[in-house]
Amino acid sequence: MSLIEVRGLSKFYGPYAAVRDVSFDIKEGEVVGLLGLNGAGKSTILKILGSFLLPSSGGASMAGFSVEDDSDRVRELIGYLPDRPPLYDEMRVVPYLRYVAKLKNVAPGKIDERIADVLRKTNLVEVAWQPLGELSHGFRQRVGIAQALIHNPRVIILDEPINGLDPVQIVEMRDLILSLRGKHTVILSSHILSEITRTCDRILIIDKGRLVAEGNEAELEKAFVTSMRVVAEIKGTCDMAALKGLSGVRRVIEAQSAASGTKILTVECDGDLRAVIAKTLITSGAELLEIGREGDGLETVFMNLVRASKDTTPSNGSSEAAHG
Repeated sequence: MSLIEVRGLSKFYGPYAAVRDVSFDIKEGEVVGLLGLNGAGKSTILKILGSFLLPSSGGASMAGFSVEDDSDRVRELIGYLPDRPPLYDEMRVVPYLRYVAKLKNVAPGKIDERIADVLRKTNLVEVAWQPLGELSHGFRQRVGIAQALIHNPRVIILDEPINGLDPVQIVEMRDLILSLRGKHTVILSSHILSEITRTCDRILIIDKGRLVAEGNEAELEKAFVTSMRVVAEIKGTCDMAALKGLSGVRRVIEAQSAASGTKILTVECDGDLRAVIAKTLITSGAELLEIGREGDGLETVFMNLVRASKDTTPSNGSSEAAHG
């Protein structure tokens, strides 16, 4: 049985649809990513799941509780980090977390224990008594996650948790999200493809308020990527005729690397033919130095789906960007 069930979910702002007829399930313990361009409708979906926004039609439930009819029970189940963390700059970290713990009905005898636990999990011990207004953006994001974790919820909802972070902070945030796997069900939104693939078990691609695809990276590639560019670096010669004659190979582009004296072969093919290409090169006498695919598979899926959506779906105008 799914922990979260979404059926026919739609949200309209006047005549504009921020979310259109979205349905999906999330199982207990999954880390699921909502992937989409800015304004695609990701934040609207998360706000509805958190019972902070009512749907226009359709519905969603969490552990059997409706986000509309049982909103108080749903809020007990979730920890929520919006795109702008709900922080009070004049407060210090520990008093702020104590305040949030009381709001979340943490038992008085457990509050100090919960604060110590989330400070440790989010690496905030060194800034525990600093004013929130003096913290860097990265630390503020960590405090935002700490307040979401303070009551040990079953579900963690993170809206663009790495937005605005520097490369080091992104790695730290990624590690933090991965540490939640198995202990909580995590739903996060992002428009950054690489982070979605590194942190999520399953991906929901949202475009113009619609769910246009879902699955893990391999499933999405299998369903939507029809071609691939394989790049091989070799020394010596190879049987180009045999390479071009492989089933599924569309064309082969050969280039000479003046710096290293090697050849770079770019093979455009149907599907993933890296194994058979490597075997053909080695069998023909070439010294294979490196082989890999060009570009990112999920990026190809995402761009193909977005392009297809642009061709078939009329624009909703500026309202989606404001509410997505």
